[in-house]
Amino acid sequence: MAAAIGDAIVNKKQVVIEAGTGTGKTFAYLVPAIESGKKVILSTGTKALQEQLFHRDLPLIRDALGKPIDIALLKGRANYLCSYRLEQHLFQQSEIRDPVLIDELVRVKRWSNETEDGDIGELADIAEDSRALPYVTSTVDNCLGKDCPDFAKCYLTKARKKAKDADLVVVNHHLFLADMVLKDVGFGELIPDAQLVVFDEAHQLPDIAASYFGENVSTRQLSDLSKDLRRVYLTELKDTKQLGKAADMLEKAAADFRLLFGADPERGNWRNKSQEQAIQVGIERLNDAIGFGYDVMKLAIGRSKELDVLFERGASYKSAMKKVCDVGALGFSYWYETTKRHVALHITPLNVAERFSQHMDDLTASWVFTSATLQVGEKFDHFCDQLGLKDANTLFLPSPFDYESQSLLYVPRKLAEPGPRLAASDLLAAALPLIKASGGRCFFLFTSYRMMNQIAELLPDQIDHPVFVQGTAPKRLLLDQFVKAGDAVLLATASFWEGVDVRGDTLSCVIIDKLPFAAPDEPLLQARIEDCRLRGGDPFAEVQIPQAVLTLKQGAGRLIRDVKDQGVLMICDGRLVSRRYGQIFLSSLPPMPRTRTEGRATEFLASLTTDKAETTE
Repeated sequence: MAAAIGDAIVNKKQVVIEAGTGTGKTFAYLVPAIESGKKVILSTGTKALQEQLFHRDLPLIRDALGKPIDIALLKGRANYLCSYRLEQHLFQQSEIRDPVLIDELVRVKRWSNETEDGDIGELADIAEDSRALPYVTSTVDNCLGKDCPDFAKCYLTKARKKAKDADLVVVNHHLFLADMVLKDVGFGELIPDAQLVVFDEAHQLPDIAASYFGENVSTRQLSDLSKDLRRVYLTELKDTKQLGKAADMLEKAAADFRLLFGADPERGNWRNKSQEQAIQVGIERLNDAIGFGYDVMKLAIGRSKELDVLFERGASYKSAMKKVCDVGALGFSYWYETTKRHVALHITPLNVAERFSQHMDDLTASWVFTSATLQVGEKFDHFCDQLGLKDANTLFLPSPFDYESQSLLYVPRKLAEPGPRLAASDLLAAALPLIKASGGRCFFLFTSYRMMNQIAELLPDQIDHPVFVQGTAPKRLLLDQFVKAGDAVLLATASFWEGVDVRGDTLSCVIIDKLPFAAPDEPLLQARIEDCRLRGGDPFAEVQIPQAVLTLKQGAGRLIRDVKDQGVLMICDGRLVSRRYGQIFLSSLPPMPRTRTEGRATEFLASLTTDKAETTE
């Protein structure tokens, strides 16, 4: 792998590499990257891997090679303290009445006197999802840039300067793609140009790129604009009463628009929803409020630097509303999603290949894409087509594990195929013998919260092992509790299918409830299916199967993480065997021995428990 990357660096090529778990792919791209002497951008799929690379792997390889290169860690702006906004809300924001929020702002203030980097990740005093965070960080919309009174001590600016001066910069896909969009529209750039770009966890790129190449506008953005507008009116421009009226009008229109949707969070097709009469009236009121605010702010341009920034925000929201409400354009998915308090409207391109490949052409660099899950049916075509990689070299490197002796794939024979006929009790009855045989030590992964919650109600009464359920505690804490218990069962959905690394005999069984086809009512998937159909293609074969294969590979990858790991992968879906397309899934999984006999699976697990007991003795 290192040799293939070295060749791509020398010849300024694109290379796509699927490297299975345990191949050492991190070292395989770090060594040639550091040895190249070039400016390197290293992009990861998650902040967790970003931190691991920067704090552990990079220093290790750098010291081993004896290369004194400068490395920098760069995150998105929401990860850095904004001193100006903290001071604003702590001392000037009379609207804050919540004592808990005020207490958390005071804690942030105390921490701000100690921090050197302003990295919110260092802040241990408040929760990761604290309501205080939007008050003490900036967005592209509300940042004052060089006009900010605190610009000289801006933590984000300092982090960007370090990145600009560094030899190797560690970022994540969201930040890289946000920068790509900023360069496209000409507002600036976050990440300096590089001669080598490496994407780890590259399988996430197509969907993340689609979200960044689209447009969106939300009632949260409009509500925040109204609050900022009201604050400028009360503190700087008290003589302009129309600003206060505009703020009230915008806040009410945004709140009323949310009331037009159901109370529970939902996602749906915006093309269809926007045709409802009540929704059209709500859109008209929103546009009137945005337009009124735009006109009022335009009259006050030049009187306040902050108002000038607010005017630009208003203009961008006005433009975005026009785009998301013009639902006639082809090649896009129009969709909406609601939270308890807000509504967001999205327009997402169905194909990012042209724009992504154009960006690669504009930057004279070498490009490396790697992940443990890129192939579908032993081919890279699906991934390469999504990103427009026409001339990329490809390489497949399987895991070095002995799957023949370390693992077993079990597909139960006497279980109804997924659908209305499959009850949670039947699924549990099939899984229970394996859970007991493994002595707990099991991940039970689901494709829906509904089935997970049903099993969560039934399972604790059936076993004597601890049961942990996603959502009852933060992800990191749940994993710590699972490992510490040593004999637990973890019930989880999508976020635990990838990026979770549990090694050793703490985990010896992974159960997957069914093949992870995305819900057919998922808006972006619906649009991709329709687009494929219009092009004369087969949506099931070209869209749904490849996406499900990659997801299944990620889930299956939780089982064997080390040369000493052993266990059973149970997939409770007979379609893996009974349907023709099942062969595509099977050929994409590691080469595990297969069985449909429960006895063989439980005996395999029981032998692992016996071996563990003998080793302990």
